[in-house]
Amino acid sequence: MRITALETFILHVPVSGGAIADGSHRVAHWGAPGVAIHTDAGLIGTGYTGTHAHLASDRMITSCIEEAFGPLLIGCDPREVRALWTRLQRHPPLQWVGRAGITHLAHAAIDVALWDLKAQAAGEPLWRLLGGAADQRLEAYDTDGGWLDRSDEQLVAETESRLAQGYRAVKIKVGSRDVRGRLDPARDLQRVASVRAALPADGRLMVDANGAWDLATALEAGRALADLGVAWLEEPIWYDDVPGHARLARELTTPIALGEQLYTLDAFRDFIAAGAVHYVQADAVRLAGVTEWWRVAELAHAHHLPVVPHIGDMMQVHLHLALAHPACTLLEHIPWMRECFVESANVVDGSFAVPQRPGAGTALRADALERFGVGR
Repeated sequence: MRITALETFILHVPVSGGAIADGSHRVAHWGAPGVAIHTDAGLIGTGYTGTHAHLASDRMITSCIEEAFGPLLIGCDPREVRALWTRLQRHPPLQWVGRAGITHLAHAAIDVALWDLKAQAAGEPLWRLLGGAADQRLEAYDTDGGWLDRSDEQLVAETESRLAQGYRAVKIKVGSRDVRGRLDPARDLQRVASVRAALPADGRLMVDANGAWDLATALEAGRALADLGVAWLEEPIWYDDVPGHARLARELTTPIALGEQLYTLDAFRDFIAAGAVHYVQADAVRLAGVTEWWRVAELAHAHHLPVVPHIGDMMQVHLHLALAHPACTLLEHIPWMRECFVESANVVDGSFAVPQRPGAGTALRADALERFGVGR
């Protein structure tokens, strides 16, 4: 089997409620710049990354796929995924201009598509190709009811709705600001307390600052979060601050979660070595695809740390990876892209249904590009 062509696409999918906000961002659409890799066997592998639907930067990613990586792949056997990963990652001109960012996101889309092809060629869903078992239970936790722009009443209503659907774990955003634009941790703690009161005693509540707090705020608010029974504090401060996260991990009793803004195995190595993280939230579409994600998951597992994938792919690839890797027992649920896929990830009574189609779950519905595609 040989690669014959690469065809890029960009999807901009509306988010829940028309717009959402967290501690650092406001978005109305989720972006998915990606690639369909065609083969002489008639199989097509699909992969993509996740963005905030900024067309100019999305085009940079698809241009990198077409013009920089594409010529390195034509004529290759797509099943040789790890060898191709190294070929792309170590290609001197591309290595010179970026080992993270645009080139890394483009590489992620390609690697996901190659693993999709490899699983299709084997006639297996990716989770089984990677060694997972069909009887595994993967718990879902919901984030889509906890955005920062929601009122306390909306947060509680969304929490009660998720409980009725069988969820036992939810996450809400923190990073509130007052009318002058200053951080308002007291408001955040009020929001957390409202949701905590709506959960049963065995319900889990996570909070996510999306890097909005400074270290002093994180230390102050983090101590109060412990009294509210928060399961983890996610991205409390700037994403790359290893010493700051290490201090929080030492001084707070609430565990630290992070990883959605880390792009390389080396970055995760540094956080883990510093004792700066308790929950590793590796993202296959921020890292260079399935290949690098698996290496990060193995590193975390070797340090006895749980892996809870960030949901930049809106559950598709990460569902397969979480079912296959022993470090994973929990996966985030954000349903924005479910109308894009032939076999969307589904949650039943608080757990993900195990997908059955061959591939990585990334095959697009026939109408996805017509409904959500934007100009290349």
